[in-house]
Amino acid sequence: MEIVLNGEPRPLAAGTTLTGLLEAEGLAGRRVAVEVNGEIVPRGAHPARVLDAGDRVEIVHALGGG
Repeated sequence: MEIVLNGEPRPLAAGTTLTGLLEAEGLAGRRVAVEVNGEIVPRGAHPARVLDAGDRVEIVHALGGG
């Protein structure tokens, strides 16, 4: 299947969760905000949120500094 990740088409195995996507992107354990189809998905829901073909996913990295 294919999703759109940060504006770019991305092939993905069926049944992939948000946690699996973050692991595949090297972002597991990092401070990120994730939005699927325009809705923020809380971190605690990432393991249960299965992605579907055509989902639009935005991942935003939290950056520290000042």
